[in-house]
Amino acid sequence: MPNSARMKSAIQAVIKEMMDRVMNKVLITDPFKKDEHHAAKPLYAMLVPDEIFKGAHFERRFVTPFGSVWEKLAVVAATEGLGLGRQGYEINGVVRAERLRRITEILNSLEHGKKGDERIRPNWKKELDYVLRGGGNKIPVTVICDVYAEDTKNKKKYAFELKAPLPNSDQTKVSKEKILKLYSMEPLQVDAAYYALPYNPYKRREDYDWKFPARWFDMKHDEVILIGNEFWEKIGGLGTYQSFIEAVNEIGKGYRERIYREFLGIEPPSEQAPKL
Repeated sequence: MPNSARMKSAIQAVIKEMMDRVMNKVLITDPFKKDEHHAAKPLYAMLVPDEIFKGAHFERRFVTPFGSVWEKLAVVAATEGLGLGRQGYEINGVVRAERLRRITEILNSLEHGKKGDERIRPNWKKELDYVLRGGGNKIPVTVICDVYAEDTKNKKKYAFELKAPLPNSDQTKVSKEKILKLYSMEPLQVDAAYYALPYNPYKRREDYDWKFPARWFDMKHDEVILIGNEFWEKIGGLGTYQSFIEAVNEIGKGYRERIYREFLGIEPPSEQAPKL
């Protein structure tokens, strides 16, 4: 179990760095300018209150940088929980030629192939078994994974393709190719590789229903899929997800109040802030 106090502090440092950068942008370097908004979109301005577009202005400058923050938070979790975490880590190995050909074949069939009137459905176990039966010459292969982690106590190595909770199809295709290559290496360079999402907007794993990654993985059943708590516990050990929740909730109130007062120019409402 990770040192919760140390992990909480490290998580908060990452979030504070991002939030302070966002606040500086929306308040100083790139503020919402009402006159420019009215001039650029006069019809919108006549129909919709400025506060709506001001909120959208903030959202765009908040959501975009959060993509890289998930990876930084994962590295923190791995370092504080398992012992070692790296972002954008290069893994080198060799893969037999026929395995590489079969990986391409599988990806092409999932993207374009049909069985009757229905698209071919992904099945991780069958696909990997088919790939691993391929032989041929050994070819050097490099895979750069989003996040790499080592359980230094148990001598285990893990690779993660970490994407936003609603990833697009192209991202997922690339990630599946990487993961198949990692499992095809001789000898294996990691003990396991996963396609991971930091949280589940559909709440339960069995309810996850975003169609784009579903072209490449069975998001509800494939063993290489980790969503939300499953991911945080795997990369940081037991207690990691709870540390993450506590860290965010602890500093969230202060930033919410700043956004109300400094950006929106209103007093924060009296109701309690939402918690994860």
